[in-house]
Amino acid sequence: MSSASDPLVIVHVVFSSRIAGGEQHCVDLANAQAALGHQVHVVGPARSAVSGALTPAVRYHGLAVPLLRGTRLRWLTARLNADICHAHLGPACKAAAVTRGAVRLGTLHVGYKTHHHQALDGLICVNRVQNEALPGFRGLSRVIHNWAPLRAQSQQGGELRRELGLRADQMLVGSVGRLHPSKGMDLLIRAFRKSAPADAVLAILGEGKDLRELTQLADGDPRIRLLGFRPQVEAALSSMDLFVSPSREDAFPLAVLEAMRAGLPIVATATQGPTEMLSGQPATLVPVGDVDALGQALGEQLAQLRPLPSGHPLRRVRYDLSAYDRDRAVDKVLGFYRELMASRVPVRTWAGALGA
Repeated sequence: MSSASDPLVIVHVVFSSRIAGGEQHCVDLANAQAALGHQVHVVGPARSAVSGALTPAVRYHGLAVPLLRGTRLRWLTARLNADICHAHLGPACKAAAVTRGAVRLGTLHVGYKTHHHQALDGLICVNRVQNEALPGFRGLSRVIHNWAPLRAQSQQGGELRRELGLRADQMLVGSVGRLHPSKGMDLLIRAFRKSAPADAVLAILGEGKDLRELTQLADGDPRIRLLGFRPQVEAALSSMDLFVSPSREDAFPLAVLEAMRAGLPIVATATQGPTEMLSGQPATLVPVGDVDALGQALGEQLAQLRPLPSGHPLRRVRYDLSAYDRDRAVDKVLGFYRELMASRVPVRTWAGALGA
């Protein structure tokens, strides 16, 4: 059995070609573990954006085709003599469940699904509600909050405002997330068009399958800007007056945490993640899916934030971020790994057969 100081062989699995919240968390966790001296690998599709976000200390294994991913992952973890197989998002968790030898766990970036997660040895829940509702799961589970990853900065604050050609007295509302029904960007567009001042601007950062529908919903309104994926999220946030999270479901939205770190006033729908993250914080929660309530909160916040005619001072809020400390969370993840390793005897038959 390894001691708490022994380096581990860790294999992360994420079958995504683009980077959103769950993928970004996987990247940042892998990079942090490698910096601590662990041997870290990430498995995913060939030509995934994830590979380019990893440090040189992390080895990426790209799968050219999505066939037999579970079997190929089982052989790879055996060849690497992996201690840990840590999966992110449902398809990766389903593949990790068929591996042998390594401890198998997943992070619930979205939600628990029996066919994806039931066979794993452990689950990391990103909020307390998740941890209280794991039907049929017999492994160990722990609540370990995600954190806002540190991103490289190449833009200066205010550049987004200059790009959009905003006057100093115009209010900029922003949101960051995939263009997917679960993220509720359609609700935000409807609420903004209904309740925002005529000179306010809405900037939505993200890409996804709903782009055409959201463009049609905006109906040529020049105040609504669908800007696509932007790697410099922190720089964009620094230009905003108000951040809105309109999701229909969200376990732990990293964009909300980044907005908190930026000190932005926040309006969010009361999904699982924001309800826990913003409890006791100076933010506004509204019912999920309620366009009228979202619009009213948006309008009221903008009225309060309206700058004086002489300038545009961006108002900032102080949030308590102590529960989302990166180093502490990485230590908790590693501690959970070792707890899982101590609770079972890994079967090394595949590794032995391969001479690993």
